[in-house]
Amino acid sequence: MRLKWILHIIGFLILATGASMALPLLYSLRHADAGFRPLLSSQLILLAIGFVLTWLFRSDFSHGQALDAREGVATVAGGWLVVGLLGGLPYLLGGVFSTFTDAAFESFSGFSTTGSSVLANVESVAPSLLLWRGMTHWLGGMGIIVLSLAILPYLGVGGMQLYRAEVPGPDSDKLTPRLRDTAAVLWRVYLAMTAVMTCLLLFGDMNFFEALAHTFATVATGGFSTRNASLGGFSAYSQWICILFMLMAGINFSLHFNLLRGKAEAFLADEEFRLYALIAAAATAITTASLLIGGLEFEPALRAAAFQIVSIMTTTGFVTADYEAWAPLCQTLLVILMLLGGSAGSTSGGIKCMRVLVLGKLLYREVFRLVHPSAVRLTKFNGSALPRNVIDGCVGFAVLFFLIWMVSSLLLAAAGVDVATAASAALSCLSNVGPGFGSVGPTENFRHLPLLAKWILSLDMVLGRLELFTLFVLCFPEFWRR
Repeated sequence: MRLKWILHIIGFLILATGASMALPLLYSLRHADAGFRPLLSSQLILLAIGFVLTWLFRSDFSHGQALDAREGVATVAGGWLVVGLLGGLPYLLGGVFSTFTDAAFESFSGFSTTGSSVLANVESVAPSLLLWRGMTHWLGGMGIIVLSLAILPYLGVGGMQLYRAEVPGPDSDKLTPRLRDTAAVLWRVYLAMTAVMTCLLLFGDMNFFEALAHTFATVATGGFSTRNASLGGFSAYSQWICILFMLMAGINFSLHFNLLRGKAEAFLADEEFRLYALIAAAATAITTASLLIGGLEFEPALRAAAFQIVSIMTTTGFVTADYEAWAPLCQTLLVILMLLGGSAGSTSGGIKCMRVLVLGKLLYREVFRLVHPSAVRLTKFNGSALPRNVIDGCVGFAVLFFLIWMVSSLLLAAAGVDVATAASAALSCLSNVGPGFGSVGPTENFRHLPLLAKWILSLDMVLGRLELFTLFVLCFPEFWRR
């Protein structure tokens, strides 16, 4: 493994992260808030580190050779861990948090699009720092590596290893023949969604800062808000706009790309989208009925149900209601949706609808074989037989997901966290949801958890964002052998 190559690319990722602080820095300069100095200091530190790494190892990076799979995985894992740690500097230097652990937790939560927070009072933080907080969602949503592939042409050589390790979901087929073009297509769709949603929110009760911050969090399915009450502090119009765009962000981005090309029929032809829409509609209907029985009027009940169901299923994590006060049936639905997540190829976390669909088909195939032992039945997706490696990957991911969830819950319990909080916090962070149940519910945060618990959950957030295997494989000695 060529460690110098990896450090060279990570240096560019750090440079890109530092450069991205320019937007909140300009906002702070324009509005003269308290975030200017910590943002400027953090930017200079990141630019200096990034420059040193890229300059020191510039002669060791060959433009004509490709990265192998191990180097791609190591670059993505190392890049996310380093950027996650450095991304917390503005919070630490700005006095938002008094410990590096809290600053790192908030940063990892941002870049992994989890939305779990240790902020006790969001509204007391300088707006420019909240804008950076939202930007970490936006950058992490599509992925720092994919961004680099779009803007750094020479990384297109051998960059498929980075792309496969970075893009969410079990299937990372390219939309275009050239990898750099694929990354650019993804980002054009992402930028279009960002621009349209920001404009629509401005027609409601949000100013430009609030609209942009909530757009960053929504299209990335992140969940950081600028208010303590989250989206519950805004109008019904703003909430409905967020519901729409959370739904869109949970859909495979290749379908949005096909829609822009005039192929709207691709949505209905996609089995995963049909399952995604069916589950969202059914869960919303059940929850709405429960809230109506509880005494709410129709529109508030439908809005509260749709918002919370979509927010949890897409792993965005915004809240407008205390769902812990809902009926047990509705709470159980939310836990199941935390596990499920959105679509493959979206910015959502969780197991993903495609994997659930494949696992369901495998289960049906085994039952079918009991009745017809001699029959040969292929597992198909969208009319095509799935390769064995994709099927094995779906099964392996599900097993690993539950294994990590159980181990994390045990470790949190060992750190002194109560059972309900330990299980829900581990699930929420591993699925990149944000709020959970117990003492990390919709009206609480993660600030009170022990230091060890915060680092365990930070690791869970990165594991979930990188689809488990990318980080987990680093634990195997075989990965490091020549």
